[in-house]
Amino acid sequence: MERIGDLLGKATKLLAEACERPRFEAELLLAHAIDKDRNYLILHESDPIAREQADHFWQMVHRRAAHEPYAYIVGKASFYDIELVVEKGVLIPRPETELLVERAAALIARHDLQQIAEIGIGSGAIAIVLARKFPHLKIIATDISETALRVARRNIEAFGLQGRITLVYSNLLDAVEQQVEMVVSNPPYIEQGVTLMKDVAAYEPHEALFGGKEGDELLKAIVDLCIERKIGYLACEMGYNQRERIERYLQARGVCEIAFYRDYARLDRGFTVQITDSG
Repeated sequence: MERIGDLLGKATKLLAEACERPRFEAELLLAHAIDKDRNYLILHESDPIAREQADHFWQMVHRRAAHEPYAYIVGKASFYDIELVVEKGVLIPRPETELLVERAAALIARHDLQQIAEIGIGSGAIAIVLARKFPHLKIIATDISETALRVARRNIEAFGLQGRITLVYSNLLDAVEQQVEMVVSNPPYIEQGVTLMKDVAAYEPHEALFGGKEGDELLKAIVDLCIERKIGYLACEMGYNQRERIERYLQARGVCEIAFYRDYARLDRGFTVQITDSG
């Protein structure tokens, strides 16, 4: 039987070209394979590993060496203060999107919002965190991906939120008749032709990444929708290079109360606006 230290040493070399922190990811994968935490590995480097666990570990290492994202390999991803089930076909939630949650939460708290909508629920990350923050809140969440809706439903049920988050198969809010007070969305916003990292390009769903020729087409469509339906507030994530175009578009549509925010790298990453006075 192979020992923990030997396994980690070999895996680190194999992962050297696939990820920035090969030792760290090797430890994460081995910890997952043996159902222990990383601290256990450090304290038990000389311990042997059962053959079936070692085989499972090497299967995961080879998948990661082929650039498959860690979250798809282990079937889960951390977001905010929760852990979510994820699978191929559903976008992996990013740390930057936690900033969108904070902006949306501030609007909900400030204006005592009762019912909101999320466009493009994905794994359910945003809706679940907001529902946990605000026990009174009702959320209608849409997506055009049946895979995303299935995974989101699984996560919603895991947190017992199926009574407050309603899932709807719909483009934008086309199939939603109820009036909502705010829309929150992390829509596809990458422009066509952009070269993505192999981990993303080869595995994550392109329909959840690319927003059109310019990238901001869907963002503008969401703005138009909120104006047409007299929805009070909008919180959206966007591309780092889209602030000027989005700001011009919002002002041209008569929206003046605009607040942009930056991500952890100090890049423009999203905006919140008041579309109309919701009372």
